[in-house]
Amino acid sequence: MLNSRVAALTSGGFDSNVLLGEMIRKYGTVYPIYIRGGHVWEKAEIYWLRRFLRSLHSNRLKPLTVLTVPVTDLYRQGWQVTGRNVPGYRSRDQEVYLPGRNLLLLAKVATFCALRKIPTLAIGSLAGNPFPDSTHSFFARMGRVASDALGFQLRVIAPFSRLKKREVMKKGHGLPLHLSFSCLSPKGIKPCGRCNKCAERDRIKNSAI
Repeated sequence: MLNSRVAALTSGGFDSNVLLGEMIRKYGTVYPIYIRGGHVWEKAEIYWLRRFLRSLHSNRLKPLTVLTVPVTDLYRQGWQVTGRNVPGYRSRDQEVYLPGRNLLLLAKVATFCALRKIPTLAIGSLAGNPFPDSTHSFFARMGRVASDALGFQLRVIAPFSRLKKREVMKKGHGLPLHLSFSCLSPKGIKPCGRCNKCAERDRIKNSAI
């Protein structure tokens, strides 16, 4: 696959940063794609993502592309756009569900891929993800639907969809994952330390000790 090209959806979080590392290892050209939607965490995510990308020093990596899929009209006064009542440190993962998120993101990036003749689109969802648009079967079907709609043969791959977090951690060995960032209510460019995603980050740190 080293002569092929791939677009990788990335948020700057742990999983998508490991995904980028895997795509750089396997593909000749990698297009990192970030989607702005109007969420409160985006400014901090992009800051840390750019730092991570700069640290990779790979000639296979294209510059970051930032696309927009505004969702503030859908989520209205939800915590994801207001920063209020954010799911807390002890909240369940189901509480951070954003309806239609992967559906919207993939539709946008699939169109980007078709316009630039990029045959593969990668996303970093893991096994055990509780959301309906994060299953292995959903991604396979999305690739077929996008191919039909765009008249361009496109594969949507989720190479971690059958892996647990610990297994993904092993794949990230050697990457500058200290530059990863994931927080639902950042304070400037720093994590809040009180939300669902901060709890997840702390579990990752503790498991690595």
